[in-house]
Amino acid sequence: MNQKSLSPWFWVPSLYFAQGIPYVLVNTISVVIFTKMGVPNGQMSLFTSLLYLPWVIKPFWSPFVDIFKTKRWWTISMQILMSLAFIALTVTLPKPDAQMIASGTTPISMFTITLILFVFTAFASATHDIAADGYYMLALTQNKQAEFVGIRSTFYRIATVFGQGGLVYLAGIIEQKYDNIPLSWTVTLLGASVIFALATLYHTFILPKPALDKSSLGEEKATAGTIVKEFGKTFASYFAKPGVVLAIIFMLLYRLPEAFLVKLTMPFLLASKEVGGLGMTTDDVGIAYGTIGIIALTIGGILGGLYAAKVGLKKALWIMTLAMTLPCSTFVYLAICLPENFYAISSAIAIENFGYGFGFTAYMLYMMYFSEGKLKTSHYSICTGFMALSMMIPGLFAGYIQEALGYVNFFWMVMVCCFATVAVAIVVYRKIDPHYGTK
Repeated sequence: MNQKSLSPWFWVPSLYFAQGIPYVLVNTISVVIFTKMGVPNGQMSLFTSLLYLPWVIKPFWSPFVDIFKTKRWWTISMQILMSLAFIALTVTLPKPDAQMIASGTTPISMFTITLILFVFTAFASATHDIAADGYYMLALTQNKQAEFVGIRSTFYRIATVFGQGGLVYLAGIIEQKYDNIPLSWTVTLLGASVIFALATLYHTFILPKPALDKSSLGEEKATAGTIVKEFGKTFASYFAKPGVVLAIIFMLLYRLPEAFLVKLTMPFLLASKEVGGLGMTTDDVGIAYGTIGIIALTIGGILGGLYAAKVGLKKALWIMTLAMTLPCSTFVYLAICLPENFYAISSAIAIENFGYGFGFTAYMLYMMYFSEGKLKTSHYSICTGFMALSMMIPGLFAGYIQEALGYVNFFWMVMVCCFATVAVAIVVYRKIDPHYGTK
């Protein structure tokens, strides 16, 4: 097959599907695995939140992906490394006994190797994000980039449904059939490993080799001094931007309620009624949260984008702030009433996810707005670091707070955090260009 004439349909969908799988595995599936294995919420939340770190510090090494080798080389190399890490996860996953799991006292230290492999995968996945996005821009013309931007987003979301929905559902079915939680996740991770390895093999042969995909240095040699100097210029110019302190506060606090909520959602759905949870089965959680919830999130994001394009960021900010905050109350309802009806639970999850998807549009647009300027690509990359940090910091403490307060009071605390979202929205509103984002 002639790679030069190869349609982007042959590789764009599969590339972004592959980009989504490791992110979901590290940041979502890990939560379910540790929860199902009986690790207490405090330890689970702390260590899984630390897995966000590679995405927080990603801007510090993203220039190296430009300087050394090609984007294609980085993309395929990271996929190979992640394939090996997935296989190692499958082989080394601990098998605590049923009594330990039921008691909820499984020590996180039992999962030391698992955590090391998750950290390795997280760094490889963050590097893959940098390389794949750069490759996309080099391999396609601007017209084709615009044409396929919706396709890449769609297949990234499909990967999310595949992970949070499909893999969790599969683990639940195996768990019910064999009454063996470690076995269910071993088999599930094995399935994910095979699929990802096949995608890697496919990309090794199918990804085109664009003429523009080369080291940014050309024939030059990078010196440590040159690299440090360029890094310094980029970061100095970012922190010299007008209103940078306010922008950072907005990026850290706008999603504060969701940052607490998302870390304890799955543990709450899976926890028994005796400890204040909903007592759902793993496969039901895969459908309700991993499938219905993600579909609602996607629809919310699409409608949010259309609305913002019509009225602009400034006018959209208020309704998006309300969409980000008010639906959190659905989890207060779930924690107080503890409904058993699957459709009632799924509806509440869908409402919360839709609101978050709609409200998150304002967050993304604000990062783009603040990044405008000569170095907008580098500055936007720094913004994404703060975006990851906004989820990581609350997550470090969320589990311990929930253990101290219980689920009902924890979700009331999430509602109190909504005032932070409203407060930062009020402050940045006055600084936003009323015409930004409009046609």
